[in-house]
Amino acid sequence: MKLMKTENAAGHVLCHDITQIIHGVSKGPVFRKGHIIETKDIPVLLSVGKEHVYIWENNENMLHENDAAVILRDICMGTNMHGGSPKEGKIELIADCDGLLTVDTERLKAVNSLGEMMIATRHGGFTVHAGDVLAGTRIIPLIIDRQTMVKAKKTAGTKPLLDVIPFKKKKAGIVTTGSEVFYHRIADTFTPVIKDKLAEFGAVTARHVTLSDDPAAITDAIRSMFDQGMDMVFCTGGMSVDPDDQTPLAIRNTGASAVSYGAPVLPGAMFLLAYTGDGRPVAGLPGCVMYARRTIFDLILPYLMADVPVTAEKLAALGEGGLCLNCSVCTFPNCGFGK
Repeated sequence: MKLMKTENAAGHVLCHDITQIIHGVSKGPVFRKGHIIETKDIPVLLSVGKEHVYIWENNENMLHENDAAVILRDICMGTNMHGGSPKEGKIELIADCDGLLTVDTERLKAVNSLGEMMIATRHGGFTVHAGDVLAGTRIIPLIIDRQTMVKAKKTAGTKPLLDVIPFKKKKAGIVTTGSEVFYHRIADTFTPVIKDKLAEFGAVTARHVTLSDDPAAITDAIRSMFDQGMDMVFCTGGMSVDPDDQTPLAIRNTGASAVSYGAPVLPGAMFLLAYTGDGRPVAGLPGCVMYARRTIFDLILPYLMADVPVTAEKLAALGEGGLCLNCSVCTFPNCGFGK
């Protein structure tokens, strides 16, 4: 690559895109990489502020920004996504299906820490839809040493940094607890909320029972639902520390292994999650899920629908960003909640 005065560049090959920005109208390339500069192009180049241009000189030790962006794309690109074509040195990754985006945060940080290159992604752990842009990759200079990109590949390792895990078709059971609901003293306004949130992911609520605060009956209902083929079971109500709140005890008595009782998320601190021996989740949902627009349930449900195990470490990490601000206009997930 050689820097040349624009007035003298006719007949030479551009080695980068030339961008034109018209305020409030457009932003895009007026000339692409590989364009052979003609005499008539010189006034256009000068009009976009290019007193000098870089022309291509072959150097096998260096990589052009487009070629380097392809390497970064391949470092990132996991399942259920595809990469676009290079544009002004940048390549975007696009989701091929609805699912849970996962990002290897530590390896992403390691690659970005090398300098001279960048990978910008969405936050992992959230729902993406087919056609969504997941990430963009590019190098910072116009050309980069080939060995630097070899180092980037070595740093990233052999596993892609990103994956989209498709949501599964699941059957759910709901155990509604509380004597006030069981004896029809108040209407059940909790179960419809859970059904609606499950329906957003295509899950079917196949079993539903309403019980009083009887831990033995709740335990039997959970076990029965799993015996009947439910992929997951949700218990509503009875999740506080009051003596008559028996749902946590009932879940433990099923034999499921508890991941955590409590999560550093507001709303949702009294959340309980456990897994059966064959990996099916059973969750105790605190009362806030019934009335708050977004809670711990919205952060965890995509993982459950994608069959990605939720660990105690994952729940603990939700503390930073785990405070919902209850905005007057909710923009979740395009906000800081859970990030």
